[in-house]
Amino acid sequence: MELRDIEIFLVLTEELHFGRTAERLLVSSARVSQAIKQQERRIGAPLFERTSRRVALTPIGRQLRDDLAAGYQLIQDGIERAAAAARGLSGTLRLGTMDATLAEIPDVLDTFRTRHPDCELRIREAHIGDPFGLLRSGEVDLQLVWLPVEEPDLTVGPIVLTEPLVLAVSARHEFAGRTSVSIEDLAIGPVFRTDDSVPAYWAEAINPTQTPSGKPIPRGPSSATAHETLTAIAAGLGISPVPLHAVKYFPRGDIAYIPIHDSPTLAWGLVWRTAAYSPLAQAFTRAATDTLAAPTEPTKNPTSSTRRP
Repeated sequence: MELRDIEIFLVLTEELHFGRTAERLLVSSARVSQAIKQQERRIGAPLFERTSRRVALTPIGRQLRDDLAAGYQLIQDGIERAAAAARGLSGTLRLGTMDATLAEIPDVLDTFRTRHPDCELRIREAHIGDPFGLLRSGEVDLQLVWLPVEEPDLTVGPIVLTEPLVLAVSARHEFAGRTSVSIEDLAIGPVFRTDDSVPAYWAEAINPTQTPSGKPIPRGPSSATAHETLTAIAAGLGISPVPLHAVKYFPRGDIAYIPIHDSPTLAWGLVWRTAAYSPLAQAFTRAATDTLAAPTEPTKNPTSSTRRP
């Protein structure tokens, strides 16, 4: 099957209209019809059901679409990467981050800038109240976000940072003088919740709904940003597990950060829209992968955030 015939087939699976497919590919309707008939003869079964009113995929057509789409995208990505390498990457990479996580991977940024000095890096802040909004609206090309991310339209790339959680409480809270706490202590609550629009599984990575022994963790008011959460904690309206890097970048006299001795490990990864993985986003992902694969000096602070092993 020729690459052009594969392209005609895949576009027709999206448009489900021979005329629109021809217009989109700048070919004649006869060329589209001929290509599909040739493919059906080669396969030995109809790929589309055609009537005077509609065009629909047959079960075999759907299977072929699913099998070909991933391979075709790999071919297109490879061609685009080769073309980008030939002309040299330039332009602007729009990178979404959450609070201060980007400051924890300076070596990744250095690698990307060294490899692509003509590229501009533009940073946008994503918020916990709408963690994937910037990605889905196309306002960023790539985003650093805590995992897991299980969205059908998003692809998860390499893990670039891992860290434990600490418990943030008001400096006046009864836990403030402790040297450590347990996840079981969250049952005292209330713990801030995210809006109902935020995927529950994603919020669970930081704010579990129950302790390991099964005790429910009371929920307090919702917060849409990390700064809102910290302000409410300082006011004594609740407590919240937060990533360890908050201790370094958001020190406050009215908040105590307490180690959680049985904390799970929080992983941060690069995520992009599956249908829009730009050459610049791919270049940044490669820079992250290559940098994190390189040997690193052992950290002197065993409680600090770490790059992915």
